[in-house]
Amino acid sequence: MYGKGLIKGLAVTGKASVSKRLTEKYPEVKPVLPKCWRGDFQMDVDKCIACGLCARACPNHAITCEIGKTEEGKKKMMKYEINRSYCLHCGLCVETCPTHCLKFTLEFETAIYHKENVVHDLLKNPNMDAVASTFGQPVKMPVAPAAEKKEEKEVVNAAPVEKQNLPEEKMAAEKQATEPENRGEETKA
Repeated sequence: MYGKGLIKGLAVTGKASVSKRLTEKYPEVKPVLPKCWRGDFQMDVDKCIACGLCARACPNHAITCEIGKTEEGKKKMMKYEINRSYCLHCGLCVETCPTHCLKFTLEFETAIYHKENVVHDLLKNPNMDAVASTFGQPVKMPVAPAAEKKEEKEVVNAAPVEKQNLPEEKMAAEKQATEPENRGEETKA
């Protein structure tokens, strides 16, 4: 009884000692992050239309924005701050941005040592020099040339269209096939 448990434990330890190491040499070697990493924030201030959808989409109300008007009467973002202590990095703000001016970056070293630095002002520091993440950004699908589309349409139109039986029609057909031929006559027993 005790021997089997000891052997199983030693087998697990032996496999772990022989297998490939998963430890990374982090400070010296930076890890390779996926393209859709949700890191720090980046904002293209020129693209922003000051709609405020990102602030309304935030479940924790971590985004504070003040919208004003320019001399021409257009909306302009006067204040845009993200409180990192409340932010979940859920990405709802990035997904709802209609102009895709708010993005995540591939930065992951966002530790803050003083409570005063928790609020990140994206108008003063838009973080445009960082590598942007692909999370929440539109996916560009490859477009086929016009000649290929025309050929596909011809093939689709040339194919004969068969009538599809609906479930009710199938049940009625099966019922008629299983019933006896003399349905109208009653049998006397």
